[in-house]
Amino acid sequence: MGLFFMLVLSVFFVWAFARANKNTREVNINTISVSRPNLEHPAGHLNVLHLSDLHLENISISPDELYILLSKQPVDLIALTGDFLDRKRSIPKLEAYLKELQKLKPKYGMYAVFGNHDYVLKGENFETLKKTLQDNGCITLQNEHLTIEVNGERLNIIGIDNYSTKHSDVKKAYQDLPDGYNLVLTHDPNVVLDMEEIHFDYLLSGHFHGGQIHWPKPYHLVKMGKLVSMNMVKGLHYHGGKPFYISEGLGQTGVNIRIGSRPEITYHEIS
Repeated sequence: MGLFFMLVLSVFFVWAFARANKNTREVNINTISVSRPNLEHPAGHLNVLHLSDLHLENISISPDELYILLSKQPVDLIALTGDFLDRKRSIPKLEAYLKELQKLKPKYGMYAVFGNHDYVLKGENFETLKKTLQDNGCITLQNEHLTIEVNGERLNIIGIDNYSTKHSDVKKAYQDLPDGYNLVLTHDPNVVLDMEEIHFDYLLSGHFHGGQIHWPKPYHLVKMGKLVSMNMVKGLHYHGGKPFYISEGLGQTGVNIRIGSRPEITYHEIS
């Protein structure tokens, strides 16, 4: 009886692991609509493709597969919110994904911020990661901003560096910021709790993977900041009346499985 029970248990765990691994290949494609207050040009529309947490050491979506998923609709701007990788050997792998993103020809460019895993790389290795992004059409933002014109209005793209590793400097990122629509890119969404007096119109982030193993609850996230205790680990939320979005990410950390979560691609329609 004991041997039979162990056999059944082993079969169950093998099945459960295979199912959890399969989940990493089942990508959710979400579309979020956010309105702009005080819009001067009502016909204006911005479609932002948001990807986060590629974690190239544990990703089940190939560059070709990613392009197929993304090639079905035009994109105005691409936002990448960090945690690309944490091993030097993964840097060449990143280039293939960036080349597929470039093929989408985003009208207003591609922008990236860094996450806590990216900062596992030090010195020359981190600079190689940064240069790889820049050499493949990506503007990197580390506590800085860039202003472009969209439909006759200013769009401020503000990159706040990673909060959990103490690289963030909101004041520096906003220094000399002109009036306009403030789109913030950051990795760890907990930074919004320090931005109650700082104006942003929309903030995009990642970091939590939607729990990755979200069953029955993502207990392992408890040390990852106050937003977790506020039950804000994925999707659209508001703090101080301001909207922010937490992506579940494309890749995984640790074991390449997901339970109660799925990889995510998000289109944000700002109009």
